[in-house]
Amino acid sequence: MTNLKIHGSAPLGFEGSLDLDGGLAELRGDCARMVPHWPASARIAPHPVSPSLIHGVTVPPTSARLLDAMSDYGD
Repeated sequence: MTNLKIHGSAPLGFEGSLDLDGGLAELRGDCARMVPHWPASARIAPHPVSPSLIHGVTVPPTSARLLDAMSDYGD
């Protein structure tokens, strides 16, 4: 479990109180304010692949063991 104890004061420029149980509207507002800080990369459209070129999926042994150890996938 995460320890949510706060030590010290809020950083400079912090406006408002620390509400750890904020709702979806608050989260959406936070994300909207952060949008200018996250520039979107150019969208790259995938080229279609002929089904005759798809022969299966190869999984490295280490990845297969990792998934096998996970109860959601291995049981």
